[in-house]
Amino acid sequence: MNLQTISKTKAKPFLKWAGGKTQLLPTIDSYLPESFGKEKNVTYIEPFVGGGAMVFFMLQKYPNIKKAVINDINPHLIKTYTIIRDNPYSLINVLTELQEEFKIIGDFEAQKEFFLNIRSRFNQKTLTDIEEAAYMIFLNRTCFNGLYRENSKGYFNVPFGRYSNPTICDTSLLIADSELLQKVEILNGDFAHTGNYVDGYTFFYFDPPYRPLDATSSFNSYVKEAFDDNEQIRLKEFYSYLSLEGCREMLSNSDGKGRNVDNTFFDELYHDFFIERVYAKRKINANASTRGVLTELLIRNYENFQGSPITPFEL
Repeated sequence: MNLQTISKTKAKPFLKWAGGKTQLLPTIDSYLPESFGKEKNVTYIEPFVGGGAMVFFMLQKYPNIKKAVINDINPHLIKTYTIIRDNPYSLINVLTELQEEFKIIGDFEAQKEFFLNIRSRFNQKTLTDIEEAAYMIFLNRTCFNGLYRENSKGYFNVPFGRYSNPTICDTSLLIADSELLQKVEILNGDFAHTGNYVDGYTFFYFDPPYRPLDATSSFNSYVKEAFDDNEQIRLKEFYSYLSLEGCREMLSNSDGKGRNVDNTFFDELYHDFFIERVYAKRKINANASTRGVLTELLIRNYENFQGSPITPFEL
């Protein structure tokens, strides 16, 4: 793997994120276009960046990516990416103070009160950009299951978790991520505006909020704007448009058919593309009995891919 950073630490996601792709990276990599690694100047675009496992992986493995664009509708998330790229040391200073203050408290109830105070200040939306990014990371590292969820008013509402010694400030990781993000354009908005950044050989990886398999697995309202079936259909229309424009594309989503054979929503929606069912371990779910190995969908608009897909026994 060709590392772009000068840090000894490998760049990787700085947040826990529901639906993160870290454990699926080998499978996704095997399904990249056969031509991907051979092109000299690739534009890589990720309209739903989330935790960023894919962009960090891609930029480190494929130095032929000349331009990378990431986007997300969550303004707090995108501001955090931007601060890590542009002002990591100021962020590290604030996070270090938060970490020291949190750990000195020691007592669970007192730490919970500290967490709720930070959550309240985060939701007041009167913070500096540095504070907002620091609070985003702090809340992620100390809240229940590392979830990000907003209510209908746009307020972060995940309760306090229970961690004996959470790493709130990972200095070496933040510096490594900052170095890698120097070549990345960071956007905040609707997924469709990423179509304006197509440039030459362009590869899109879509990881939208997953269509829920049932009521307990719904994480598609992690911001106040719900990503419902109408949005899934609008995304497919955008996917088809980009395909006609000559872009290579891959999209991940839940496999409803894996839970219910009559649930053919995506099979019908993407019937004119290549649909693969791959195995993934779901670590975050409200219902412990539904955690484990399930199939997910990888949908691509090209026939030839790089190598042999990963089997469930290799996960």
